[in-house]
Amino acid sequence: MNPSTVIGMVAGVILLATVLVFAAEQPATFLNLPGFAIVVVGTLAATFISYPLREVLRVFGLFLIVLRNENTYARDDMEELVRIARLWFRDDLRAVERSLERTHNPFLRTGVQLVIDGTPEQDILDLLRWRIARLKVREQAEAQIFRTMAAYAPAFGMIGTLVGLINMLYVLEGGNMAIIGQHMAVALLTTFYGILLANLLFKPIAVKLERRTEERLISMNMVLEGVALISQKRNPAFVQETLRSFMAQYRDEIRDAPDATRGRPTPVRKPSGG
Repeated sequence: MNPSTVIGMVAGVILLATVLVFAAEQPATFLNLPGFAIVVVGTLAATFISYPLREVLRVFGLFLIVLRNENTYARDDMEELVRIARLWFRDDLRAVERSLERTHNPFLRTGVQLVIDGTPEQDILDLLRWRIARLKVREQAEAQIFRTMAAYAPAFGMIGTLVGLINMLYVLEGGNMAIIGQHMAVALLTTFYGILLANLLFKPIAVKLERRTEERLISMNMVLEGVALISQKRNPAFVQETLRSFMAQYRDEIRDAPDATRGRPTPVRKPSGG
């Protein structure tokens, strides 16, 4: 499983448990099934109305993606591109085709195959960029489903609050505090459930999916750059160093980190006057 997802889920459970145990006189009062049903069923109903059935059903698979620690295999793709670049630089077409048969990345396989077929470089880049744009649009739409659910959940929490308040007004004249308290609990807890689901479940999943898309786009752009260099028949060493820049960790381009400057002498500023 994804470590950060597990940490977040555990921290969320601990937070709720702490609130219920130490801040509530009766923790059971925070459990209200009718109020929870209003939020969950209402959110799902509005989501089904907003999106096609196939896209909503894919939400369950996306939730599993967030839970697991997915590998983009970018390093394997980089090594595969460098190996193919060496073979192509030596004009060993047979070896390139054999290496391509063992490639598991269809995006990389398509690009190199077009190079082998003698397709103009610009046509190859246009096709690969179109596939990158298509993946970006599709995955952003998937993340948007969870952002939509995050907007619907608090709204249905407010609907539950209105239902509880209306019912409470009907029984207010009777003076039965037990019934009044029950309706008041529905009124307040539905808003609690809506805000909780939106900010502790739906929005984090949307952010996680968007971050996953960014990593996949970086990997695909690395492959695109590698295919372009192979098409130009650039030196394999240059191809390797270029692709390594996609794998490098973030480095500040403006100022060195404090550890990098440790031990260096402080520059002496010369006086401007005579």
